[in-house]
Amino acid sequence: MSKLKNIIKQLSTKDYSAIYESLLNSNAEKSAYLLKFMREKQLSDAKIMEELEVNNNAYYTLRSRLNQKIEEYLLEQMESPRASLIKKVSTINEILFTKKKTIAVATLKKLEKELLDYDMANELTIVYKSLKKLQIHSPEDHFHYSQLYNRHVAYMLALDKSEDLLANYFKRYGEYMFSFDDTDKLGLSLMREELVNVANLYQSHRLFVYESFLNIFHQLFVEPEKKIVTDFEALFDKIQTTFDSYYLDASYYHLILVLEYLRFEYYHSIGDIKKADKYYEDINESLSSLLTNYNLYTASPNFLLSKLRYHVRNKSQASIHEENKILFEDFEINKKNINEYLIYILYRSISCYHSDKFEESAKWLNQFLNDASVKKYPYIYMETKLVLAYQYCLLKDQELLGQLINSIQRQIRLLGKENCVHVVIFIKILKVLINENRKEKNSKLSLLIKKFEKSLPPRFSPLAYLHIEEKIG
Repeated sequence: MSKLKNIIKQLSTKDYSAIYESLLNSNAEKSAYLLKFMREKQLSDAKIMEELEVNNNAYYTLRSRLNQKIEEYLLEQMESPRASLIKKVSTINEILFTKKKTIAVATLKKLEKELLDYDMANELTIVYKSLKKLQIHSPEDHFHYSQLYNRHVAYMLALDKSEDLLANYFKRYGEYMFSFDDTDKLGLSLMREELVNVANLYQSHRLFVYESFLNIFHQLFVEPEKKIVTDFEALFDKIQTTFDSYYLDASYYHLILVLEYLRFEYYHSIGDIKKADKYYEDINESLSSLLTNYNLYTASPNFLLSKLRYHVRNKSQASIHEENKILFEDFEINKKNINEYLIYILYRSISCYHSDKFEESAKWLNQFLNDASVKKYPYIYMETKLVLAYQYCLLKDQELLGQLINSIQRQIRLLGKENCVHVVIFIKILKVLINENRKEKNSKLSLLIKKFEKSLPPRFSPLAYLHIEEKIG
């Protein structure tokens, strides 16, 4: 748990003592002792679990809660000066009506400097508007503050536009992921270019961060053939430097998670497992928050799919099911976001499947198919039903399996066999599996699995995450 340990070691003595006392006073003794062990002793996780007399799941929960407590404390310290500045801005009219002009101008200039340090652009427009009015009889100063006011208003509009573009991009990406439609792909490329154009209008570190997030994601997931980012590591470091320079910015404090997620996806995509491991644990521990609060800044559900691939690569996929009980203890999925909802359900279902809990896996899929509709994405709808059919096959429920296969075959006839080659082969695999008396069963399965893997489409395919060769190959 490198991130938590690093944060704890970097706490000032005052902050450490305050957090420790707070945990003790709130009857969270084990969290307090965990904080102490990580701060003062060089113990392994296994040794800490032994000292605290907790199992792996309870230890995971303790770490998660301790991390949350530390974040809440640090955010509170961060917000205090910002809250003070907002309070000062709210008294500007009082200053204008009660103070002499020289004192009012000096006060507002001091406030301007503080707001610039904290990058509080909204509040700066109020300060510049007031300075502009105070200097109405001084043409040069009035023009100067008028320009600053106009520039900041335009900047705020550009910032609003960039945030809207970012959010709409990831909403559209969810649609493109399911449709794999060229029109949607073109729309994503145009939205990226528009954000780049907006960012180029201003020397803004915030616009730089948004533009960078989008460029990195676009190259990793939409147009990997385009060299939008020439040096990922240099760009990651530049974003981190921006965050470090504006460490009091509450948004950046949270957006570090997006940077870590993009780092993980990049290193995972190039097969650098050592570096991917470095970021995996921290993102995974914040998984519930990533899904709930970050889909305006990145395609956070994608991490669930990457996580499945990550564990298959490490041959640890059977561990995911038990871990989910802790990670999603208080989680509520947004059922209106069909992309997020289906990926979450597929993740939960496939996690159950990897632990041989086929009945539970089927329940997750039935929940989705009863709650939502993905008929506008016929291929995804068909494959989701086929994942369910596979669970019925493993449960040896021939009746439900037969009903689903008949339904899927009707869809195949509508879409055309040539467009569903992998689906047709997968159905053949299910029929061989369910027929226990079939001759040369293993050799036929082996041949069909190889054909299936070769026929998988280049788009998002739920069937690709089953890794059937691991289960029945």
